[in-house]
Amino acid sequence: MTIGFDPAWAAAAGIPGWLSEGQARMLWDAVRRLPPGATVVEIGSHQGRSTVVLGHAAREVGARVVAIDAFVDGRLFGGTGTRARFEANISAAGLTDVVELVVGYSTKLRGSWTRPIDLLYVDGKHDYWTYVDDLRWSVHLPPGGEILVHDCFSSIGVTAGTLVKVLAGARYSYVDRSRSLARFAVRRPALTDRWRVVTQLPWFFGNVVLKVLLRLRLRPVAGWFGHHGPYDPF
Repeated sequence: MTIGFDPAWAAAAGIPGWLSEGQARMLWDAVRRLPPGATVVEIGSHQGRSTVVLGHAAREVGARVVAIDAFVDGRLFGGTGTRARFEANISAAGLTDVVELVVGYSTKLRGSWTRPIDLLYVDGKHDYWTYVDDLRWSVHLPPGGEILVHDCFSSIGVTAGTLVKVLAGARYSYVDRSRSLARFAVRRPALTDRWRVVTQLPWFFGNVVLKVLLRLRLRPVAGWFGHHGPYDPF
């Protein structure tokens, strides 16, 4: 049964996470462009906020979602408790027949992966080395295939990886973004594609300033710049 974007977002919005409605729409539209039988790989699922959006969109086109997460123990990740909540949220959304959960580190799973991928969504660990390694999953994408990256131009590690692999690289072209969710395509970038990456940097540096203010507990000052709430910009 297909439900459309608004009900899909309503099902996802109550799940804890940092995906905005505009970013959810971007994920939704990317999946809806896929052919029947397509495979979506999501790296970093947490409690399933984005997975629910991807799953409902996949059902509309006859695709499947493979959700990859190690569910690491610790205050920031939640471990086995987060996995239990993820599975409960997928079940409550009626997506157990669409979403396949693969538990493990993306960096370890990548070397043995053999299945083709039609869309890649990266929202895993945000350090430079993990992000750059996660981009290597794109070897399974077709030419022109899309990669969506959360916390791009927001996380220092992810932005650094984007500058090295997209701005200075020859494999990926920047397309657009919804706040920190950026979309790339597997194709050789033109000079204009590289320039559009450069034009995102003022927004990135503004986010760094906001993060510093939040670390210094200067939320009222961050509010002067239009950022409200305790969480980092996403």
